[in-house]
Amino acid sequence: MNALLRTLGLVPFFTQQLADAAVLQERVGRVMAVHRSGSTVACNSGDRVVELSSALRRKVAIARPTVGDWVILDESLSRIETVLERKSLFKRLGAGESNELQPIAANIDTLFIVTSCNEEFKESRLERYLALCAEAGAMPVIILTKADLVEDAETYVRRARKTKAGVPVEAINALDPASIHRLLAWIDKTSTVALVGSSGVGKSTILNTLAGRVLASTGEIRDDDKKGRHTTTHRELHLLPSGGLLIDVPGMRELRVADIDGAIGAVFDDIDTLAAQCKFADCRHETEPGCAVLRAIETGALDSRRLSNYKKLLRENALATASLAEKRAQGREFAKMVKEVKALKQKKGEP
Repeated sequence: MNALLRTLGLVPFFTQQLADAAVLQERVGRVMAVHRSGSTVACNSGDRVVELSSALRRKVAIARPTVGDWVILDESLSRIETVLERKSLFKRLGAGESNELQPIAANIDTLFIVTSCNEEFKESRLERYLALCAEAGAMPVIILTKADLVEDAETYVRRARKTKAGVPVEAINALDPASIHRLLAWIDKTSTVALVGSSGVGKSTILNTLAGRVLASTGEIRDDDKKGRHTTTHRELHLLPSGGLLIDVPGMRELRVADIDGAIGAVFDDIDTLAAQCKFADCRHETEPGCAVLRAIETGALDSRRLSNYKKLLRENALATASLAEKRAQGREFAKMVKEVKALKQKKGEP
């Protein structure tokens, strides 16, 4: 295998999808950035700004290439012809009124979920990210920044660990390079890591420090509302001098979920375990007698906030998934109608 492609993270999972060895040497590349005018793809012949084939342009957003995808270019090396099967995909439901799933980053091995040791820290937001990470098929690591600005950073570490049993938590000072370099323990030579979290929590600073050069502008969390300014405006994959790749995902104010039933259960497995002990199989954990979940809240074994967020994510996911299913059904009906009209025209000899 070519050394450059291996450095970019090409592993057997992807090469096994290629029937022609010549394609591997000449036409396989990785999407490093997506722009309005096209995608930057790194391949053996160098970086190329390419377009999508007409077939890919007709596909739904989730099927089109995103940052981190491995793709096959056409023979002219000017268009993306095929997107290889992904081993992981971090996605979200479109913001606003959109009911379309949008790809954020593909083939991510580890997700650095970044938050701050201040009022910006919220367990419910972490649980949302953890559910999306579980659905994506990546390993989560929670990164707590600004640990040097609080008297007891360990309190935030304990709170973060309670969001999901076994999740690794790193508390760092984003302005201390030695502190940030501890994160390299989670990045191996061929792995790809994505940085996610609200704007202003230090993602760009982490990226710049690990890369050894300025790749993204940095900003601060505002003192009045603890919300950050957007400093990263697009997603781009960067090679690290120590090996591995890193992507800083722009801060997302709205992070809606859909099609992640199993992932929610994976994050809230403690509640699911308790629910199995309830008196009634259809217990809603509200006022029912013999509810093991409510009993755990009464004894302090379970935080009521956690149960509330669990129910919120389940409701949101159910509603969004139903909307997606309806939209997909409408799309199938429309495609069927178009096909029938074309068949009728052919039968009549019309162009």
